[in-house]
Amino acid sequence: MRKYYFLAIAALFSLHVSAQHKLEKLWETDSIINMPESVLPDVKAGVVYVAIMGNSSDAKDGIGGIGKLGLDGKVINLDWVSGLNSPKGMAIYKNKMYVADVTDVVVIDIPGGKVERTIPIAGAAFLNDATVSDKGVVYVSDSRTKKIHRIIDNKEEVYMENIDGINGLKAVGDHLYIAGGGKKLLKADGAKNLVNVASMPQGGDGIEPIGNGDFLFSAWGGYIYYVYADGRSEILLDTHLEKINTADIGYDPAKRIVYIPTFFKKSVMAYQLK
Repeated sequence: MRKYYFLAIAALFSLHVSAQHKLEKLWETDSIINMPESVLPDVKAGVVYVAIMGNSSDAKDGIGGIGKLGLDGKVINLDWVSGLNSPKGMAIYKNKMYVADVTDVVVIDIPGGKVERTIPIAGAAFLNDATVSDKGVVYVSDSRTKKIHRIIDNKEEVYMENIDGINGLKAVGDHLYIAGGGKKLLKADGAKNLVNVASMPQGGDGIEPIGNGDFLFSAWGGYIYYVYADGRSEILLDTHLEKINTADIGYDPAKRIVYIPTFFKKSVMAYQLK
């Protein structure tokens, strides 16, 4: 009898562990954003920046841009910066925003809301995500050439190569976390040594650190995962049957709010992480 009692307790504990995180929906904008691919909250400014691709993910047509929402989802200005092509990943360092835009990294002066310069990336084909370290080093992924480029003092160079399925990037301290290598969450140290943090059911798009080595991990097809530091993962959101994409997510660590661009659904959603 005692044996069965301990088995029952273990089963209940297992259920508790597997269901200890969840997402509760807070709001969703109307379907008025023309293919939002990436979101980036700036909590101090009370803004969620949205990379708006326009009609294509790779056309150099000049109809893409960066929009601004309030933290409550209300539209501030969907044409904050216009004239881009098909912008995707964004990163902020001090008063500059760095945007991956097909074959260039666009540098935006945030106070002025204007493009300050464009940095061409040699050999680029499909720049996807961008991140910046606490020292101001910018990294940008190219999903077609399988490369990561690095920008220091507005000068670019190839940083890493031959990473299959590369998409999302996140600089954390001296480490660079990478959605790539197939369906994996990878970590590169300062010497570019790669280790596999987690093997995932889907290829990744957005990566956001939660703390204690845990991450949120989005897959474009409609999945959000919680990834533990030990490599375990649990699914938090599955919208693939509804054909709602979950592209390059943003995260507010103070309020534990996840911002999700829905790509073809033309909206941005916000969820509370519990």
